[in-house]
Amino acid sequence: MTEFFDTVPTPVAFAGQLAGDGLAYRVYNPDRVVAGKRMEDLLRIGVCYWHSFAWPGSDIFGAGTFDRPWTNPAMDPMDAARMKQDAAFEFISKLGVKFFSFHDVDMAPEGATLHESKTNLDALVDRAGEKMAETGIELLWGTANLFSHPRYAAGAATNPDPEVFAHAAAQVRHMLDATHTLGGSNYVLWGGREGYETLLNTRMKHEADQLARFLSMVVEYKQSIGFTGTLLLEPKPQEPTKHQYDYDCATVHGFLDRYDLAGEFKVNIEVNHATLSGHSFEHEVAYAIDNGIFGSVDANRGDPQNGWDTDQFPNSVDEMVLAVYEILRSGGFTTGGFLFDTKLRRQSIRRDDLFHGHIGGIDTLARALLVAEKLLAEGTIEGARDERYGKWASGRGAEILAGNTTLAELANDAVATDLQPTPVSGRQEELENVINTAIWSVE
Repeated sequence: MTEFFDTVPTPVAFAGQLAGDGLAYRVYNPDRVVAGKRMEDLLRIGVCYWHSFAWPGSDIFGAGTFDRPWTNPAMDPMDAARMKQDAAFEFISKLGVKFFSFHDVDMAPEGATLHESKTNLDALVDRAGEKMAETGIELLWGTANLFSHPRYAAGAATNPDPEVFAHAAAQVRHMLDATHTLGGSNYVLWGGREGYETLLNTRMKHEADQLARFLSMVVEYKQSIGFTGTLLLEPKPQEPTKHQYDYDCATVHGFLDRYDLAGEFKVNIEVNHATLSGHSFEHEVAYAIDNGIFGSVDANRGDPQNGWDTDQFPNSVDEMVLAVYEILRSGGFTTGGFLFDTKLRRQSIRRDDLFHGHIGGIDTLARALLVAEKLLAEGTIEGARDERYGKWASGRGAEILAGNTTLAELANDAVATDLQPTPVSGRQEELENVINTAIWSVE
């Protein structure tokens, strides 16, 4: 097999401060023990198939700029898919990470019929299984692309046409089967167009009922085939649709509760989606953890000067550390991980640019993990939180939470004792300095 990344002869390794300007990890050491576990096992790093290998580097104003020979329209589609698959597994192996994720059409060309599409996918999945056995690479999650084809312009599960709904069901069944075959840890449903552009032609409750029925059918099918992975929903506020029904983690959580789907799905949180919804990444992570729906993460970042999804590689420990802290504090991932749902910039056209992007992002996460470990060991953040809510552990606070007092009783007591609470400082600036000190001092 001809190597596509032939300028990278060996797997990327940890070199620490000796790395210089070469392709090496400065911080990420897979075997380093952090909070009692290997760094590799805590971070569970994955590479996405779509942006890294299926995207040609195009944008709305211009054609693709990347050196991706398998995008040549003159090639036989299956030959091109096999070439792309070879390059993908070569890259993931040389990067030295454990996981990858893909959509159905990332790996296999769509056929003229659903049957042909399934045949193509089955052939490439069998081939991927062989490569996974050879390399030890695992599938973090699979998913179906229910947003690119014109048939999904008005959504998939929320489409006003039940035939589109049925077509989407076929794709999801095929990809659930493929994910199960490859031993995937999770299956993601991203509602890329599950929303609306205008209320002039939309019945929101009808579409929500459709979506809930679709998700219920997915749960039923998962159980019927014995798939034990986690089902994940990926929140996103807008783009491509004006308003999407899975706006943020709280919206998804409310939807799951409303339709008795709580416990069947968790969330796959993307950093750039969190910021587009007006939240911080750590807010979405903390919400999901506190409400029992945290599953996995798409690690990337947006550009604060653009109000859209730029999917850039994470490069700021400051921006990642609080979210990593919350994940580590809660015990870490179970079936999820950090997937690099990231794109090179269109001018990054050297083949090894893909390595530089991933290495920088992985080192960023690794350093954030080390800072989070230091913060947890020092206990300053948790100590400040415990102190701030300490009065709820006993006395009046405990009585309120236990339901042992009524509103009238509480009010009467406040009046009788002339209750005059004294404000207490939130110590925000002090705690921000604690974070910065840990970032500066961690080894």
